[in-house]
Amino acid sequence: MASRLSFSPNPEFPVVNFPKHPRQVPVFALPPLGFRSKCGYYSTAISSSRGESPQALRAVREEVIQSPNSESTHDSITTPSSSSRLVLVVGGTGGVGQLVVASLLNRNIKSRLLLRDPEKAAMLFGEQDEETLQVCKGDTRNPGDLDPTFFEGVTHVICCTGTTAFPSKRWDGDNTPERVDWEGVKNLIAALPSSVKRVVLVSSIGVTKFNELPWSIMNLFGVLKYKKMGEDFLRDSGLPFTIIRPGRLTDGPYTSYDLNTLLKATAGQRRAVLIGQGDKLVGEVSRLVVAEACIQALDIETTQGKIYEINSVEGEGPGNDQQKWRELFEAAQA
Repeated sequence: MASRLSFSPNPEFPVVNFPKHPRQVPVFALPPLGFRSKCGYYSTAISSSRGESPQALRAVREEVIQSPNSESTHDSITTPSSSSRLVLVVGGTGGVGQLVVASLLNRNIKSRLLLRDPEKAAMLFGEQDEETLQVCKGDTRNPGDLDPTFFEGVTHVICCTGTTAFPSKRWDGDNTPERVDWEGVKNLIAALPSSVKRVVLVSSIGVTKFNELPWSIMNLFGVLKYKKMGEDFLRDSGLPFTIIRPGRLTDGPYTSYDLNTLLKATAGQRRAVLIGQGDKLVGEVSRLVVAEACIQALDIETTQGKIYEINSVEGEGPGNDQQKWRELFEAAQA
């Protein structure tokens, strides 16, 4: 059963030093700091290469995270308090992952990134305090990379790794659906401590129908099958989970590793949210909506142990209002 609600818009590694750029711009008005964790120390600044003023970037922040008419506060979406939790984001430099990380930072929620290339995080998110953002170098495709210290103190996990459904340049370096969506997810879940309070996994609509048309075309190289295998491994792990199955992803950023693209991400008029269960929804969804759904699922108790499909359509949406998201998730379960 699908639900739709429309609301007013709401809208121990060596030190690596990166070169400073002449011009620095803030990320969502965050304080300047450096990446640090037990995994290593990474520091850089963010540069603006297209001449946008800080004022313009601040204006975009309202579009990305919170619409001007929103009455919600950060308090409504950071329970338990941000100081009491640590969110591990895997795939944090991908299209959805960038928005997840930026939104967590904007909410002052302590985050840790697990990345193959920490320099990409430095390019995207700039200098962040070690108490705000930590970066670990590791590859989920290789179990030996997943040192137990990476997961110390982690209370919540958002996994939004993925690759293309069909052969592309992104497959270079053995970055295939089998290796990323199945083996990578399996290795990550197996490495997580039982103390984790919630694991949110981004999957895809159509995973239960990969042998049926038109889904079988999308699954020619196994992407839907391997995503479903990853889902099943998480469901059988005993860890508290929520699985988000988005429709076809639309809107930026398009994994460009460009801050300006990230800050300009917008859902346009497609802010109304459709949530369903049973793998029946067919359609598209803004990356902004998927990222927000992942963060909201961390704190909405009724989403535990559930799988949701999600699309977005034209109309006013829930923004970051937790109660409106709660109603959407609960209506889908009715």
